[in-house]
Amino acid sequence: MGKLKLQKLTLGPVFTNCYFILNEETKELLIVDPADASAKIKNQVSAMGAKPVGILLTHGHFDHIMAAEAVKREYDIPIYACRQEAEMLREPSLNMTANYGRDCSVKADVQLDDLEVFEAAGFSIQMLHTPGHTKGSCCYYIQDEGVLFSGDTLFYGSVGRTDFPGGSTAEIVRSLHKLVDSLPEETEVYPGHDASTTIGYEKRYNPFV
Repeated sequence: MGKLKLQKLTLGPVFTNCYFILNEETKELLIVDPADASAKIKNQVSAMGAKPVGILLTHGHFDHIMAAEAVKREYDIPIYACRQEAEMLREPSLNMTANYGRDCSVKADVQLDDLEVFEAAGFSIQMLHTPGHTKGSCCYYIQDEGVLFSGDTLFYGSVGRTDFPGGSTAEIVRSLHKLVDSLPEETEVYPGHDASTTIGYEKRYNPFV
């Protein structure tokens, strides 16, 4: 990695990875999937001496969004998400926050289209629409730094579950191929749960490829 420094907190009831993408040159920070526990996120931001400038959501499930609005308000920063995920983010019955008695409705300030490239925190970031886990699941690819934030689309040796509303096994397999067929093998992959991996490893060993 060049100017990117990465930190991770594992938060919430199902151990969701919340990533902190720091631009070491500017101290600007992006927060990927603020899962839960906004106080812990705030402490991490303080410890890094960083200035948050945006929130990147990979999809709208409860375990990835429950602290999103609190973090947005705390730092007055925009939320980015895939355009196709608007309904999931908005409806507590779909994003399953209603199941936890914590009805959560999130609206993305920036709705992104497939392959769209945007600038944030001094990074050039491409959003890859990767449906299958949800209709609007996506990944964020920072080519210059060789990293991919894959949400619950691609895991170490596996893929995300497809039995929730909007899920599709056929779509997630297509999305997996979209990633492994188009990205460099040395790309570091940071999933929404569990350990990191690389595109090359998944290309060779992921049973869904």
